[in-house]
Amino acid sequence: MNMLTVSGSPHVHGDDSVKKIMYGVVYAMIPAILVSVYFFGLDALKILVISSVACIFFEWIVQKYILKGPNTINDGSALVAGILLAFNVPANLPVWMIIVGAFVTIVVAKMSFGGLGKNPFNPALVGRIFLLISFPVQMTSWPLPKPVFGGTALMDAVTGPTPLGLMKEQLKMGQSIPDIMQMPEMPGYINELMGNQGGSLGEISAIALILGALYMLIRKIITWHTPVAYLLTFFAFTGIMHLIDPMQYASPFFHLVTGGLMLGVFFMATDMVTTPIAFRGMLIFGIGAGLLTAIIRLWGAYPEGVAFAILIMNGFTPLINRAFKPRRFGEKVAQA
Repeated sequence: MNMLTVSGSPHVHGDDSVKKIMYGVVYAMIPAILVSVYFFGLDALKILVISSVACIFFEWIVQKYILKGPNTINDGSALVAGILLAFNVPANLPVWMIIVGAFVTIVVAKMSFGGLGKNPFNPALVGRIFLLISFPVQMTSWPLPKPVFGGTALMDAVTGPTPLGLMKEQLKMGQSIPDIMQMPEMPGYINELMGNQGGSLGEISAIALILGALYMLIRKIITWHTPVAYLLTFFAFTGIMHLIDPMQYASPFFHLVTGGLMLGVFFMATDMVTTPIAFRGMLIFGIGAGLLTAIIRLWGAYPEGVAFAILIMNGFTPLINRAFKPRRFGEKVAQA
């Protein structure tokens, strides 16, 4: 009689799967995709399609001819990596460069470690950093937005600095923060929230990214721990520096709605593979990423710091997991 079956964990099963989670992330990115296409037109669509197709192709070819394992392109993880890589580059990036970035993202950063669940660093961020270091001119040549419907004062310009880049450049020239904020090239808070500013495809609209994050929170694809710890730490640090010297350090509200902060906080610092699994570990990860992002932005050579901060914290994830290992069911608690 086989009335009892003893097997290894896990013993509690849900209806979630890798495929459902990954396509849930894809749905959450739809608002940011629509905003990027609205402001950057067919160039944005071209980068999104090429990046996604290239990532899926590279994963398929590695699985089929090198790893010779089950086909994983249908689980959606390659598609997510492709969209995130596209979100991290300007709309005018040459096609061959985005294909090179897709190769690094999938072949180097993901499949060389064995595929999904085994990569220590966020693949899309590895791809972005590789492109930024290898092709700095093309990766920092930002097309200014040209809304499909209506026009703005920036419509006639072809390329220009991002708000963070403009601020960094003007500070080096001796300008003060109040003077920089009055410059006509600096978009107002409403434009920064909506996405009417220069930057990478997926980082321009804080509103669109927050909508996607709310969807993932409701679907329980992500938890609040890392994003809240990340944002509060970053806000507090930049806020303190602004209070100390408002002539040299911008308002924390400005930093929240510019650059890739929202994209990194909600879509990359919450990656299940490369970030801690325990809630306390997620808080530590978020605090570390928030501090590093603020330090790099305020005093680093690059105006942006999100990608570097998250990759550095990815390196600490095994240690954090070891320090905050969840207590196993039935494990005896030490008495004080």
